Amino acid sequence: MKPLREFDIAFVGLNPGVHSFQYAIGDSFFDNFEEPKDFSNCVVSVNLTLDKKSNFFLLKFEIGGKATVTCDRCGELFEMQLWDDFNQIVKLVENPEELASSEEDPDVSYLLKTESHLNVADFIYEFIHLSIPMQRIHPDNADGKSGCNPKVIEMLEQMNQQAKENDNPIWKGLDKFKDN
Repeated sequence: MKPLREFDIAFVGLNPGVHSFQYAIGDSFFDNFEEPKDFSNCVVSVNLTLDKKSNFFLLKFEIGGKATVTCDRCGELFEMQLWDDFNQIVKLVENPEELASSEEDPDVSYLLKTESHLNVADFIYEFIHLSIPMQRIHPDNADGKSGCNPKVIEMLEQMNQQAKENDNPIWKGLDKFKDN
């Protein structure tokens, strides 16, 4: 049995128009891919809307859920809420490899006209990764203070203060050019 078969959409039997699909994604989904992930405890729901046209499909992926990530500021784990949506166009063509190599638009994919199924697992994998921001920092608490570990924040502030005290006097005269 082919892995990720549940992500195959048999589009040949679908009438033209809008069709909806839902997928529940957990950590086991990512085991099917070689790239290591930098998050854990992933619980994501994907709502896919496929608008079938005569020679192409308009896909809209809505990603929602949560994942545990490491805070870039304090180094502790926290649960990050995920939400994003992505659009993808899949064109049915005679020569998908040739068009894919010459096309530079990442929002357009090509599929051989004789195919009968579209597997959306790679799209889901990519879009979940794109839903997680590059910079991951604890959100602020209800009182407006950082959600990071207070001991780490205190150490960072001390290090910042020490760096200011140890500024090299050679560079002092250049500070006036900093904002120009």
